[in-house]
Amino acid sequence: MTNLKNALQSLTSIKKVDDYGMLQMTYFGDYGFDEFLKVGAKCDKDIEAFLSKHLFSDISLDIKGAGCTAFIARNQKNEVLYCRNYDFPYSPSLQLFTAPDSGYASVSTVNLMYLGYNKDNLPSGLDLNSFTAIATPYLPMDGANEKGVAIAILGVPSATPLSDEGKVTINTTAAIRLVLDKASTTDEAVDLLKQYNIYFSHGNTFQLFIADSSGKSVVVNYYDNEIKVTETPIASNFIPFNTNVKEGGDEFERYEKVKQTLATSGGVLDENQAVDLLIDVASKTGPGLQWSVIHNLTTTDGIIFAGGKKDNLIKFHL
Repeated sequence: MTNLKNALQSLTSIKKVDDYGMLQMTYFGDYGFDEFLKVGAKCDKDIEAFLSKHLFSDISLDIKGAGCTAFIARNQKNEVLYCRNYDFPYSPSLQLFTAPDSGYASVSTVNLMYLGYNKDNLPSGLDLNSFTAIATPYLPMDGANEKGVAIAILGVPSATPLSDEGKVTINTTAAIRLVLDKASTTDEAVDLLKQYNIYFSHGNTFQLFIADSSGKSVVVNYYDNEIKVTETPIASNFIPFNTNVKEGGDEFERYEKVKQTLATSGGVLDENQAVDLLIDVASKTGPGLQWSVIHNLTTTDGIIFAGGKKDNLIKFHL
C-alpha cells in the first residue's frame, strides 16, 4: 500500500517533457498491486473503490478503445524493437517508471484523460490537483519491463469477457500491469493472463500485443469465452484469426503498410526508420496520434514522442 511519504515523493518527481502534454513520473514505493490481485475487480466501480481506499484519492475511470498499430523489428545489432502508436482523441500522457519490491521494474505510458486531466489541468507536483496521479500504476496503456517484455492494448471490434468462478477478475489495464510486474517472457505473460478473468470497461473491447527480447510476439484475444493466442510480429485493430470482424477504419491498410515495409527491409529497421514508420502508419481515419513509443527489448533503452512529431524524441532507459 502506498504511504503518504512515498506518494508525495512520487508527485514531486513529475516533470513535463513535451508541450503537447507529455509528463514523466517515477513511482516510489508500493502501489498495492499484489493486494489488488487477491480481490480483483468485476467493474470499474470496484477498481475506483480499491484505489480510493489504498491510494488516498477519489478516482473516476472512463476507459475507451483506441485505434493503434504495433509491431516488432530488429535493428542492425539484432536487438529487438517493440514499436507502438496510440491513436486516440487528444490525451495528455504520463510516462511512468515503477520498481515494486515484489515485481520487475518497468516503464509504461498512461492516458491521463482517464483520470480527468486535460491540457489545462495537468498534474504538476505537490498540489491537490496532482494527487489523482497516484493511481497511474493501474492505468498503463503500454509498457516494457526490465526483463525485456513489452505489452500494449489495442481496440478491436469484438471480445468476450471471461468469467470463471474460480478465478479473480481484473480489467485490461490491470492485465497490462500484471504482465509488466510479473512476466519475464512472452510465454510467461500468456500463462499469467490465463490465471485471471477479464472484463472490458464501458462495453469497449481490446486485444493485447505482447513481445519479449527473444523476438517472440503474440496477440492475445478474449474471444468465444476463451483466450486465443496468435503469433505475429504486427498488430492493428482487427482480430488476427477472424478478419471478417471489421472495425471499419484503416486498420488493414496500416497493417499492410507495416507488413510491406518489414518485408522489404528483411525485418530490420534502425530507430530512425522505426520512428518514420510509426508516423507513417498513424491512423488516417482516427482522431489523432497521441504518442508513439519504441522499446529496445534487448537493452531496455527507448524513445517516446508525442503527437506524431519527431522534433522532440525523448530518450529513456530502465
